Amino acid sequence: MVMQGIYSFVFHYPLFMAFALMFGGFIYHIFRERSTKKIGELPSMPLVSILIPCHNEEKCIRETVNYLDLLDYPEYEIIAINDGSTDRTFDILKDMQRTNNRLRVVTLSSNQGKGMSLTMGAMAARSEYIICIDADALLDREAVNYFMWHFLNFPRVGGITGNPRVRNRTSIVGKIQVGEFSSIVGMIKRTQRILGKVYTVSGVIAAFRKRALFSVGFWSNDMVTEDIDVSWKLQLRFWDIRYEPRALCWILMPETIGGLWRQRLRWSQGGSEVLRKYTKNLFEWTQRRMWPIYLETLVSIVWAYLFWLTVVMFALDRIFDLPPGIEVRTIIPGWTGVILAVICLFQLSVGLIIDSRFEKGIYRMFFWLIWYPLIYWIINALVTVVGFPRAMLKRKGTPAVWESPDRGF
Repeated sequence: MVMQGIYSFVFHYPLFMAFALMFGGFIYHIFRERSTKKIGELPSMPLVSILIPCHNEEKCIRETVNYLDLLDYPEYEIIAINDGSTDRTFDILKDMQRTNNRLRVVTLSSNQGKGMSLTMGAMAARSEYIICIDADALLDREAVNYFMWHFLNFPRVGGITGNPRVRNRTSIVGKIQVGEFSSIVGMIKRTQRILGKVYTVSGVIAAFRKRALFSVGFWSNDMVTEDIDVSWKLQLRFWDIRYEPRALCWILMPETIGGLWRQRLRWSQGGSEVLRKYTKNLFEWTQRRMWPIYLETLVSIVWAYLFWLTVVMFALDRIFDLPPGIEVRTIIPGWTGVILAVICLFQLSVGLIIDSRFEKGIYRMFFWLIWYPLIYWIINALVTVVGFPRAMLKRKGTPAVWESPDRGF
């Protein structure tokens, strides 16, 4: 009976989350997104500072900076933070600075980590409004306008997460992630906004009010995922974080299983580090709006361990004749698995329909998404089992230096 209860939870949790994301994403789309009109003219157009942290980005930094020339916003500066690069990143930036009067370069002599890079860039910024993009990100020409509409009309908004779109699609892994960011990531953020709080801004494309960052001490330099950490810090100090799906940004993602594993392991460890750091703050009644995000994160960790416990017990049951109550006769769900697969595919379809306004022809990705539920849940369970103890055993205050991530083929 014990294992039967665990097996039931392992199956029903993804099913519940699929329904929750579909419902939340649909409600957000109908009442907050579809009814939203074009922003029109902004009440003002103050200076905006665009930060680009760089560590060994010689292959893509020139394209990223040049693409910012297309922005449909008049007042902005570009601050590239060269964080101890050992390739030609610094030389390329200095060369571009000669012809681009918007570009300024901040150089750190050694690898200090992305959090410290962003903090140094924010301190050098001349604007109250800061947009952070990765060194491979191509910012949509209207993204700044959409961010600024929130900042100028709602003074409690401390951060805004944009809508990253995957642009490299030369492998199955890349194509699956196109659908993931459309059907899963976007729906997660839409649902979380309905609940009131967002688990994290997208580190590849996010905007912040500098005063809000100052109030929480900017980014932490000892967190593997500085984007999750700063999101929780801001919301625990009662700053509002919003999701703006119209603020698009085209990014590069890993296209190998190895690259995907390293990326998702970092995300998993970073989320666990945030839980460890802020759990004590969440017992206050004033932080009750953070409870759904905290609970969902905690349950996901428990689910991952129970998933692999079920697999291990199934394997042991093949070797030994386990006693009733703890035996696992099969891990193949049968007809219930068909239900879960159909619901997951329906969820993916809903996500593609919602996001089709941003990307023509995205329906062609549906064939590749058939494999997504299996790959997603297995990888998610694996990285959680590995990442959680790494986060718990990590010594507090250890600097989180970084490497340039896998940018695909």
